[in-house]
Amino acid sequence: MAKRFMVLPSKDVGRIRLVTMPEDISPHEAYRSVTSLIAEVERTDEDRWVEEVLDRLEEHGFPNEEFVLGPPLD
Repeated sequence: MAKRFMVLPSKDVGRIRLVTMPEDISPHEAYRSVTSLIAEVERTDEDRWVEEVLDRLEEHGFPNEEFVLGPPLD
């Protein structure tokens, strides 16, 4: 089965993240889980917060994926 991905958007292009969704849950449930997990992480130092969010997501089956974001299509 093909992998399913979820984009975690950001206004800062360098902070956009891509995670793999577990196969056993629906996209709607994955969205609810991810937003809940992100809300649980206390926001202190911004750089450390992003790492803590990614760690929390990976613990719950949403591993971070490396990707290359191409140039804007103007």
